[in-house]
Amino acid sequence: MSDDEATSEQQQDWPKTAVKENIIYCGDLDKLMEQASLEEKEGEGAKKPKVKETAAEKEKRKKMSSTVVVKRVERTKRKCVVTITGLENFDVDLKKAAKLCATKFACGASVTKNPQGQDEIVVQGDVQDDIYDLILATWPQVPEEQIEMTEGKKK
Repeated sequence: MSDDEATSEQQQDWPKTAVKENIIYCGDLDKLMEQASLEEKEGEGAKKPKVKETAAEKEKRKKMSSTVVVKRVERTKRKCVVTITGLENFDVDLKKAAKLCATKFACGASVTKNPQGQDEIVVQGDVQDDIYDLILATWPQVPEEQIEMTEGKKK
């Protein structure tokens, strides 16, 4: 045999031998191929309600972790206002709540945005304790242990 004939035989056998050398048999591949079917797509559809449940659970956890802060802020020596934040987390309409406070306590009440960008109710006058009782009586979805009473500094 000449060198040309030997190289031609190697060239003819090369793809077969190279392919045989590079193939790695994976026994798990057969199992994975059997599992791959339309059943996985149906399983994905079953996962979507779980996402909705987790969204509801997240909202419930948010409500349980949030607090309503009733804060008395002194304006001048004898004047003060009470700010209420966190009621929107308990599905309370802030405009209606402000209107209720204004009629109940015969004072001015409004909904404003605080520096953090959250809506708050500002009630004129020292009615902090009365507002605490009003929240408990009017909105039963607000738990008593999640209402925080604080004193603020001058505006």
